[in-house]
Amino acid sequence: MSKLVIVESPAKAKTIKKYLGEGYDIVASAGHVRDLPSARLCVDIKDNFRPKYSIIKGKEKLVTELKKMAKKAEEVYLATDPDREGEAISWHLAYILELDLDKCDRVTFNEITKQGVSRGMASPRTIDLDLVNAQQARRILDRLVGYTLSPFLRKTIRNGLSAGRVQSVAVRIIVDREEAINKFKPEEYWSIDAKFTAPGSRSQFTAEFYGDKNGEIKINSKEEADKILKDLENAEYKVKEVKKGKKNKSPAPPFITSTMQQEASRKLGFQAARTMKTAQELYEGVEVEGIGAVGLITYMRTDSLRLSDDAVNAALDFINNNYGKEYVPGKPHVYKTKAGAQDGHEAIRPTNVNLTPAMVEKSLTKDQYRLYKLIWERFLACQMANCVLNTTRATIEAGDYIFKASGYNIGFAGFTVLYEESKDTEEEKGKDLPKLESGMVLKLKEILGNQHFTQPPARFTEASLIKALEENGIGRPSTYVPTISTITKREYVVREGKTLKPTELGFVITKLMKERFPDIVNVKFTAGLETKLDKIQSGEAEWVDTLQEFWDDFEVTVKKAKEEMKDVKIKLEADETDIVCEKCGRKMVVKYGKYGKFIACPGYPECKNIKKFVNETGALCPKCGGMIIERKSKKGRVFYGCNNYPQCDFVSWDAPSDKVCPQCGKTLMMKKGKAKELYCSNENCTYTQKENNE
Repeated sequence: MSKLVIVESPAKAKTIKKYLGEGYDIVASAGHVRDLPSARLCVDIKDNFRPKYSIIKGKEKLVTELKKMAKKAEEVYLATDPDREGEAISWHLAYILELDLDKCDRVTFNEITKQGVSRGMASPRTIDLDLVNAQQARRILDRLVGYTLSPFLRKTIRNGLSAGRVQSVAVRIIVDREEAINKFKPEEYWSIDAKFTAPGSRSQFTAEFYGDKNGEIKINSKEEADKILKDLENAEYKVKEVKKGKKNKSPAPPFITSTMQQEASRKLGFQAARTMKTAQELYEGVEVEGIGAVGLITYMRTDSLRLSDDAVNAALDFINNNYGKEYVPGKPHVYKTKAGAQDGHEAIRPTNVNLTPAMVEKSLTKDQYRLYKLIWERFLACQMANCVLNTTRATIEAGDYIFKASGYNIGFAGFTVLYEESKDTEEEKGKDLPKLESGMVLKLKEILGNQHFTQPPARFTEASLIKALEENGIGRPSTYVPTISTITKREYVVREGKTLKPTELGFVITKLMKERFPDIVNVKFTAGLETKLDKIQSGEAEWVDTLQEFWDDFEVTVKKAKEEMKDVKIKLEADETDIVCEKCGRKMVVKYGKYGKFIACPGYPECKNIKKFVNETGALCPKCGGMIIERKSKKGRVFYGCNNYPQCDFVSWDAPSDKVCPQCGKTLMMKKGKAKELYCSNENCTYTQKENNE
């Protein structure tokens, strides 16, 4: 008889099989096998919110096979992912396979390596019911909100809409930012910048106008700037004071889920879903040449900054051997995990720091290599010595006015030889100043007054939205990706380049939710629910009590909203099209049915004219002159093709622009990637054009 180990994914099963060898059968559940059916609420509110689970459609054959294998096995080990969701999957499996919940058959692997698997198998435990109850509470809470509010939205606005607890708050955050942008009124201000050279130096440096001897002066208009410039026409510029110092710059902490998603967005251009898919592959194991299947990183859903002593010591040894002892800090860097974090796992790190990105590059896909390199460099850098900057600050007098200049040079590179964290906004690079001394007279090369206007807050990107969700305590490592995916899929939010912009539908739903269900879209209320779920996980709260407390208030609010809005129907302007119904002359509208969008005459039932919904681009097909339209592949990827398909076979992954080729008159296409390049869609034309980024 063999021992049965049940994991979540086939890739992980393959890697673990290598380490456990003969005597073990490793099988994958492919995620959940039992869940709340989607057709109904399936939560008995009156019976302590008892969930009515059933086998997921399509998993019946797998469950039958698992039951057969479990009966034959000497031992059954549940080795699903080491988080709330994984614990719940193990609990469902134990129920289906009729396993004893008091038996120690639950094993977890923080890393899929020989050491990690051996350590996990050597420490079996019972299923953590507090973790399971926290997951159940979240699942039921989301079901109560979604299945109660969605019918209300469909009746009040239109069919096909749905509401989610965390998603609604995320949309509200994006809508609030857009409203702040729309309300923003730019204010004018001016700066005065002067360029100097110092005696004995040809290099120019810049100093900024500060004020006068009484303090800082804000310049609010051209007239004020011109007056100061006139006062300075014959001024002598003399160095009043020079301050030199040193500044230590510390490395960023190792990755947690949110910071990995943010940095992969900034540095690699990955959307959060792409980052997590790639990280999952690196965790579960890849075939590395000369080694075999191995998990390259630790578990990637974590909000803990903790690192094991073994991992830190391995990093310090690597730094000492490859960079020199001066790059090893006096004592290891220890990073404090923020309050409220679950701290169930280590931070995200390579399982073996000696497996450098260069050593595994040939065995990885491009995405795997780039993300592994990012994780490896971030981890190693977090244990390297600080960067030391030599700073210089100079105060320059010009009559009664004062200018200030600052600069730095790198005294010791420290961790920056390997890695520096990106920021959401570009930081101005510091420049070293020439040798300056008190009393030195400078030569003015140029002085200019520059007009500026205050800027509105920036729209959220995926990276900055994840950061905002994390800072506000909304969601957890496993929820960021599905939250963003849901709000874009439902078209409450659309992507404009890298930014997220609310649609009219997003505005309307958020306004309605603010008015009728303020708690559901309240940031603090949602964060408070997350804290309560954490308390269930730690055994400090009962899950049924938590749900009852929420439901008592929520039920009253829903009943009131339904009663007061029973005769209200909100119309969206965006649903009306410019397409005229050829049967009755009305402007056709966008409708939403079982199979997605379609266009219909608003005169139904008198007029039953309908059309297929098409996203037109306005560009013409280079082959037949038809319209280029936006289409989607079976996997959901957007591509572009002719509306005369199948008669015309023109297709392209690149989007058409609103410009035509000056040589042949055909549509210019925009090449994907950072290098904004246009090229002619005519296969026989070689015209290309660099797009102006200004």
